[in-house]
Amino acid sequence: MTDVLVIGAGIMGASVAWQLRRLGLSVHIIERAGEPATGSTARATGGFRAQYASAINVQLSLLSLELLSHFQKDTGVDAEYRPVGYLFLAGDAEQLAQLDAARKVQAEAGLPDTRLVSPEEALRLSPGISVDGVVGGTYGPRDGYIRPLQILKGFLDGALRNGAKLTCGVSPVRFDRSGDRITSVHLTDGSRIDATQVVNATGAWAAGIAQMAGTEIEVAPVRRQVAMTVPMDALSPSTPMTIFTSDGFHFRVRDGRVLLLWPVLTRGATPDDVTFDFAWLEGIESRMRSRIPGLAGVDIDRPGCWCGLYEMSPDQHALLGKAPGVDNLWCINGSSGHGVMHSPALGLLLAQQVAGLTPALDTAALDPARFLRGEPNPAPVLL
Repeated sequence: MTDVLVIGAGIMGASVAWQLRRLGLSVHIIERAGEPATGSTARATGGFRAQYASAINVQLSLLSLELLSHFQKDTGVDAEYRPVGYLFLAGDAEQLAQLDAARKVQAEAGLPDTRLVSPEEALRLSPGISVDGVVGGTYGPRDGYIRPLQILKGFLDGALRNGAKLTCGVSPVRFDRSGDRITSVHLTDGSRIDATQVVNATGAWAAGIAQMAGTEIEVAPVRRQVAMTVPMDALSPSTPMTIFTSDGFHFRVRDGRVLLLWPVLTRGATPDDVTFDFAWLEGIESRMRSRIPGLAGVDIDRPGCWCGLYEMSPDQHALLGKAPGVDNLWCINGSSGHGVMHSPALGLLLAQQVAGLTPALDTAALDPARFLRGEPNPAPVLL
């Protein structure tokens, strides 16, 4: 019998497992793949921001930032947080007003240093871009970049050093229940794990696991593609993440290349659908040429492009807490593209809930049952 069975050894499962062991609970992690970090975590681009339009997401970022400030001391692994900033660019007065309204939400939630910028300052912050059609924007100096796999390694290795157990190559096939509680989980290898609590940390597979356990959660896999340039030195590694809010096109520099993103989100995907759609490259390349003239002559590395999955909730906020109708099934799902950056905070907050402690933040806005009550968070317009 284990205190907590964690299903999924991606960054969410690793984070909550690490925190649970720090609280003294026994933990067994299972992973469907042959090794950890083969799902969404490995495909993340490594952005970190606190510029959000909802208070709870700002608070999650600030708590994650606090935890990352002593991450290397706690785990022995450098998360490589680099505060080079996020730069949001508005294409008209309405978009700029929305960014300014978000900036005020951020200040009230504890992030006072996001500032409005002119097109001229935007160009100084992100040399190489075109500010044609840009009326202004916002810049957050504490935003920046992190290394997803480094963070996962710190959490997972730390949990295992502290006594957690990891079994790879297995996944649930059946949940035994007594009333509203799970008593044991049967696995694909024929084994069974008895557990007092169960955590669903399966990312894009979360809805299927919940359904197998006898409940429903509002999480769906959505395909998200990333293009990458060939090696270049045209843009500095300290270039902030630069986002054109008119259509979401954005880019960052990583390891001597530029990662290019344009969020054409394909719903209705299956959790294993990560086939790259090369037709999408035509739109991304035309945006790169017109909006980043500093990359003139730099080509896209077509074989290096990739596709990953977001685990989207209807209101683009995470599901954190007890699953509807199952007293001991806990959700840490649906971060909607914010999972890596919020994993330190979400792992801590869920571990505190599982252990019966008061969470460090009020997580009512993330209650997985909010959709059943008809009380979703307002979906962000830009952020």
